[in-house]
Amino acid sequence: MMKKPSTNPRGKIQRKTREELNQEGRDRKRDKKHRGNVSGSRANGGGDASGSGRGKQQKDPRIGSKKPIPLGVTDTPVNKQHKPKSEKPMLSPQAELEMLETDERLDALLERLEEGETLSAEDQTWVDAKLDRIDELMQKLGLSYDDDEEEEEEGKEDMMRLLKGGN
Repeated sequence: MMKKPSTNPRGKIQRKTREELNQEGRDRKRDKKHRGNVSGSRANGGGDASGSGRGKQQKDPRIGSKKPIPLGVTDTPVNKQHKPKSEKPMLSPQAELEMLETDERLDALLERLEEGETLSAEDQTWVDAKLDRIDELMQKLGLSYDDDEEEEEEGKEDMMRLLKGGN
């Protein structure tokens, strides 16, 4: 609705009237009035004008924990102690016993003990725990060191009889 100043056939520029100037001023004011964000856009996270975010889920503008908090009285205790997951999967007693018997650290520490060295308190407790576990596993499996020693003694006696020439 803007009019250009028109020129008279004589070449004079015709000026706008006061009414025209006032109307243009009102139009500019109305246009300016509708700039900016809609009301509540700050609290509601604002509507992005770009359509790129529509495919994605919008990020929650609120900060803090999103963990739900029970508001009523609950039957379950709040402070539950979670069982730590075991570092290794459960092995069969036979497999665990075999693993303990082939443990290099345990063998090295036992050799040091046999040579008469004293171990640090931490190493000593570790060796004791492993030996106790070996004993438990052998009892579960029905094995014992005594059986092996008796078999060896019987074998030695048989060998001695053969060597001596006895019956």
